Amino acid sequence: MIGCSCQVCLSSNPKNQRYRCAALLQTPRGNILIDTPPEIRLQLIREKVQSIEAVLFTHYHADHLHGLDDLRPLQIHGGGPVPLYCNDEVEARIRQAFSYAFPSPEVSPSKRGYLPLLNINHIDTDPFSVLGEEIIPIPLIHGEFKVLGFRLKGLAYCTDVNFIPPSSMELLRGLDILVLDALRERPHPAHFSLKQALEVIAELKPAKAYLTHMSHDIDHEEVQARLPAGVELAYDGLALPF
Repeated sequence: MIGCSCQVCLSSNPKNQRYRCAALLQTPRGNILIDTPPEIRLQLIREKVQSIEAVLFTHYHADHLHGLDDLRPLQIHGGGPVPLYCNDEVEARIRQAFSYAFPSPEVSPSKRGYLPLLNINHIDTDPFSVLGEEIIPIPLIHGEFKVLGFRLKGLAYCTDVNFIPPSSMELLRGLDILVLDALRERPHPAHFSLKQALEVIAELKPAKAYLTHMSHDIDHEEVQARLPAGVELAYDGLALPF
């Protein structure tokens, strides 16, 4: 956190040095990215990612969206726009925040310059297919906002949530891996606290759970030592087979 001199912000432990949240799903037919946080360029370079075949968006908050422009090199390497999958609210915010990527029709392609090419695909709460994989949207509540988690086979990714509706809980049964929001120890109006996240995990009983979207209130080594078996804190660069 800018201007903070707490133990975690000054920590030399790399697991306490966190960028904003994103996830990369590597499938047989290509890479699916979940969210484009402001550090996505650094994250993709760090992991030596050469291509992105699709991007899914959980919601439109700046820490999950505002790195979208940095995917521009991929449209050159890939020969076209990267397909984006989002609901109507996220599309509206993309069109507002990146209005320069949507020039009027009378502007010829030769005059567009090096603008992002955005191919937006509408999704709602129905399952949809990306790269031959079925993606199940998981409706979640994030304070005053409705957001989406995503399930792919036995893996579910649910960041930015403080309440999971009962119907969505049913979509999260039988998981091999659950990645779940756990912002801090204290309650928060829009995120699960550590205690609340552990209660959800205890009910769903995934084979393995990872906590993400952690603030500087969470010291990785100290909190990890207190977690129950099968639950771990995520960290930047964590890779999971699924």
